[in-house]
Amino acid sequence: MELPLVVGVDGSGASLAAVDWAVDEAARHGLPLRLVYGSLWERYEGSEPSGSPECPSEQVMAEHVVAVAEERARRRDPGAKVTSDVLPEDPVSALAGAGDSAFAVVTGSRGRGELKGLLLGSVSLAVAGRARCPVIVVRGDAAGPAGTHERILLGAGGVETGREAVRFAFREAGVRRCVLEIVRAWRSPRPAAAGGPVAGEDSAPGQEERAAGLLEQLLSEAMVDHPAVRQRCATVEGPPHRVLVELSAAADLVIVGARREAGAFGFQLGRTAHALLHHARCPVAVVPQRM
Repeated sequence: MELPLVVGVDGSGASLAAVDWAVDEAARHGLPLRLVYGSLWERYEGSEPSGSPECPSEQVMAEHVVAVAEERARRRDPGAKVTSDVLPEDPVSALAGAGDSAFAVVTGSRGRGELKGLLLGSVSLAVAGRARCPVIVVRGDAAGPAGTHERILLGAGGVETGREAVRFAFREAGVRRCVLEIVRAWRSPRPAAAGGPVAGEDSAPGQEERAAGLLEQLLSEAMVDHPAVRQRCATVEGPPHRVLVELSAAADLVIVGARREAGAFGFQLGRTAHALLHHARCPVAVVPQRM
């Protein structure tokens, strides 16, 4: 049974942009599309209570939201397999739960009712931290979501957080037939306390060599499994979050991993993932590492 690509919808412009992106993504992978609406969305986003004279009932609003999203998806791809569900849950729980049986969950960058000044909506951030499948937040300028760069960017983390992200990135580059750029950032060491030169593994050349070795270790299996994928590997000096945000301006999708700690609720989104979700110039995929 094919796992669907789940899309969170709420009637906002950002969610409709997510529908457009997801329709194209589902076509690339040959997947069905499932549109999901959390019926308690308005309550959590601070709009008027349902049933008031000024606004329609929540059920009517929910039916309208999914109908508009379905029509948009079918208009973009008449051959798409599209279903929709209105779930009696808050949007985070609805989408995170739907992700348990999904190829990935796609959201917009900001939901209906959220302040326009927000860089990222609270729902998108929470889903990225809780879902057990990859979560793609559709954001950035027009070029990234449109796929005009023909380039995917993978921020290579450690072995304990990055293997699933690597598999996802190679598979994505394969179906898109585009270049996969894999970047491992490294930091220059601080000068020795005595003022002398830093040597060995703690030197700048040593740090760069270690970053290159980690890339080789992380990518070896995926390179064998996906020999047709064109790739470019690079080690770049600088903070990972700044390096990847800057490089995202020339990418169609940037991918990072996330990890779960023992006893922790949800996945741990580090500084790099947070920075990309708020500032990347293209859609961002957060891929959890299954332990």
